Amino acid sequence: MGDYTPSVPIVLQIRKIIYEKFNDVDTKFTNVDIFEIIKKNGDIDPSWTIDNVPSFFKQLCDEGMIRNIAQDFTTQWFKIFDEIEKMKCNSCNSEVYLDKSEQRICPNPACKKSI
Repeated sequence: MGDYTPSVPIVLQIRKIIYEKFNDVDTKFTNVDIFEIIKKNGDIDPSWTIDNVPSFFKQLCDEGMIRNIAQDFTTQWFKIFDEIEKMKCNSCNSEVYLDKSEQRICPNPACKKSI
């Protein structure tokens, strides 16, 4: 892996993509779907592959935003638990995306303040 640092943390990019493209409790999506969008947007280390991102999806599962519904080798299928809402964190001035049942804590790794 290179020394590239994304301008927006990967976990926040994933949350935004889920909000914009998969914000329905009945919609299934994969880690590959999201990874391809992140690569297309260009804010990721160009040397990364799908094998570099499982920890971000595990984090979102642990936080209760998404659930893993199936897996086939490196492809994981997910669904959201609840509709995602767009908010603004006044502490770090970031747009953040939380589901209705998540704690109102900024998911930005550099912030983590109450919203």
